[in-house]
Amino acid sequence: MIHKKLEGAGLDNEERYRLIAEHAADVIWTVDMNMRPTYISSSIVRLLGYSVQEAMAKPMEEVFPPASFNLAMQALEEELDIANKEQTDLSRSRTLELELVHRNGSIIPVEVVYAFLLDTEARPVEVLAIARDITKRKRAQNEAKHSTRTLIKAMEQTIQAMAIIVEMRDPYTAGHQQRVTQLACAIAKQMGLPEGQIIGIRLAGLIHDIGKVRVPAEILTNPDGLSEPEFTMIKAHPQVGYEILKAVDFRWPVAQIVLQHHERMNGSGYPLGLSGEDIIVEARILAIADVVEAMAFHRPYRPALGIDKALEEISQNKGVLYDSKAADACLTLFRDKKFDFDQHTKIATSLDGIYRAALQS
Repeated sequence: MIHKKLEGAGLDNEERYRLIAEHAADVIWTVDMNMRPTYISSSIVRLLGYSVQEAMAKPMEEVFPPASFNLAMQALEEELDIANKEQTDLSRSRTLELELVHRNGSIIPVEVVYAFLLDTEARPVEVLAIARDITKRKRAQNEAKHSTRTLIKAMEQTIQAMAIIVEMRDPYTAGHQQRVTQLACAIAKQMGLPEGQIIGIRLAGLIHDIGKVRVPAEILTNPDGLSEPEFTMIKAHPQVGYEILKAVDFRWPVAQIVLQHHERMNGSGYPLGLSGEDIIVEARILAIADVVEAMAFHRPYRPALGIDKALEEISQNKGVLYDSKAADACLTLFRDKKFDFDQHTKIATSLDGIYRAALQS
């Protein structure tokens, strides 16, 4: 029996730990408080191509690319500083994603779990680090990001096609949806909304009038104003837009934004008569942008009223019809930051901006 043959031939603790370290797939590393290596396990050969002796002789700043070395040093210094001020436990482990330089010059992404080794008086004397190669994980993440970019690009193109359909039927408001989107995104940015929400506002803004495809073109372009039945038909467009969009998984509440963009804070809007916090913030922002653009630009039934008149409307009805924070942000954009529909740089409207924001959300 194996256990009888090996009886009495057990390993002492030092030998056991040595064998564990030498056979571990991850690299086990210890350095003193001056960042000089004191131990490196033999798995360094597989990870970086150096022998143990070669790795022990290399300064740590040559093993890491500059950015990773600086990040590691900053993390260690911050931990020591916090420990000195707050008496935190230095022996607990932490994790960083860093990069190492292979012998052939290639960069190896690693996940490093590290902890301070303490002496009998609880003073840090060395740093223990366990480095794991995460090349396959990073490759999978990059492939996922590429797939996300492809999907978002297809979605963006679909949204643009929908927007063109609406504006082909209503040439008098050509550019309306783009201008509303431009202002709504700028308002959201001014309010400090996260990039993910701004993406949702952008997508909804570009097609917020998609429901008008059900309204006869002669009503949309009528220069004589609308009768009550015609206005009732127009007022149905947010609900129609919602019905068109609700089955599409946009990742953002695009259908709800479209549905609610004519609601008002006091409940006087349509189609649902929502009020206050029942209206999502994206729709409250889009509502203000929609009103400002509509008043500032020409319509078939009236000439442009101008930006000043539009801002007066927002200012007078702030907190009544329009969300106060969004209204203040809009007024700030025009009065202090000189927002201009023709010259202002669009916020989060390029595909690259959408990709970056989507991948972070």
